[in-house]
Amino acid sequence: MTPRRRLLTTVLAALLAVSAPAGASAAPAFPDTVPLPDGWLPEGIATGTGTTIYSGSRADGSIWKGDLRTGLGEVLVDVDGRVAVGLKVDRGLLLVAGGPTGDAYVYDARTGGEVAVLDLTDEPSFINDVTVTREAAWFTDSQSAVLHRVALGPGGAPTGEVRDVPLTGDWEQVAGFNANGIASTPDGGTLLVINSTTGILYTVDPATGEAVAVDTGGADLTAGDGILLSGRTLYVVRNRLNEIVELRMSPDLLSATPVDTLTDPDFDVPTTIALHGSRLYAVNARFGTPPTPGTEYDIVRVDGR
Repeated sequence: MTPRRRLLTTVLAALLAVSAPAGASAAPAFPDTVPLPDGWLPEGIATGTGTTIYSGSRADGSIWKGDLRTGLGEVLVDVDGRVAVGLKVDRGLLLVAGGPTGDAYVYDARTGGEVAVLDLTDEPSFINDVTVTREAAWFTDSQSAVLHRVALGPGGAPTGEVRDVPLTGDWEQVAGFNANGIASTPDGGTLLVINSTTGILYTVDPATGEAVAVDTGGADLTAGDGILLSGRTLYVVRNRLNEIVELRMSPDLLSATPVDTLTDPDFDVPTTIALHGSRLYAVNARFGTPPTPGTEYDIVRVDGR
C-alpha cells in the first residue's frame, strides 16, 4: 500500500469511528435480573444452547424458557398437577426432578414435547435435584438415603431402567431435608452430594453408593441447596443465607479450600445456579414470601461474575 493510500485509509477509518453511534459495535449488556412469570414459584434453573435458560415451577410443574441476553421468555411446557424442582439440560433434553410426586420428567428442550415420565419411587419422597452423566441421570431424594439412577441410551434418552443406589459409608441421614444438590465429574466417575441439614458435602461412588465426607476447610454449608462443579471450582448455594460459597476442590475431591462467599443485593432466597460462560446465575425461590398469583420472581446474574 502506498503512503498516500495508507493515509486515506486511516482517515476514513477515523471518520467512520466518529460518525458511528456510541456503543454501536458493542454487544448488548446482559440484564442483572431476568423476570419470571408472576406466581411462578421457581426452584430450579438450567442453561441450554446459546443464551437460553430454563426455570421450572413448583406450582404446577410447567417449564419457562427465556433468553439471558434479552431477559424475555415464555412458557415452554404448560402442564398441571406436577412439580418441577431441579433441572438439567443434556443432549437436547430437559430432565426435571418432580419433588413430592416421586417422579421425574423428560422434555424436548427445544419444543417442550414430553419424552418420558419416570416413576422413581412410590415411597414418601422429595425428588430434589438431578445431574447427568453419559450413561445415567442421577436424582437426589431429600427424604431417603438413596440416589435414583435412570439409565440413558446413546442419544441421552432414558431407556426406562430405574435403579435405587443406597447411600452408604460416611452418609448420615438425619431428620429434615437430607440429600439435595448433586453434581458429577465430567467422566461420571464421581458424584458430589450436599446434605442440606448437616451441611456435609460428600463424594459418592456411583457404582456402589459409598459416600465419603469431604473436608471443606471449615466452610459452613448448612442450608446447602443447588451445587455446581466447574473444573475444580464448586459452588454451593446456601438458600436462606442468601449466599453462594465458592470452594476450590482438591484433585481427588476429598478436600476443598474456601475461596469466596458470593452475595448479591438482588438475592431473595436463591436455590439453584447455572453457568453461562463466565456468568453465574441464581434463581430466587423467595421461600419466606407468602406466594400469591401476583408474587414476582426472577433469575439473578450474580454480581462479580
